[in-house]
Amino acid sequence: MSKDLDRSRPVWRQVAEIISRRIADGTYAPGDRVPGIVELSAEFGIAASTAQKALAHLRNEGIVRTELGLGTFVSDSK
Repeated sequence: MSKDLDRSRPVWRQVAEIISRRIADGTYAPGDRVPGIVELSAEFGIAASTAQKALAHLRNEGIVRTELGLGTFVSDSK
C-alpha cells in the first residue's frame, strides 16, 4: 500500500479523494480518461476491488462516467 494512504481510514475513500483532487486541480480535465482499476491498483499498491470501489463511488457522485470497453472519464462540467 502506498505511503500516501492512511490505514486508519477506508482506503477506497482516500483513493477517491485523491482522484477528486486531481480533477479539481486540473490534472484530469472534463472528458479526460482517469486511471482504471489495474492502473490504480499498481499506483497505490491496493487490491483491484478497492480501486473498483473508489471508481464506483466517484461514478455514483457523478464525478466520473464509465464507457464500457473504453474506460472511465471525468464527467463534463455542468
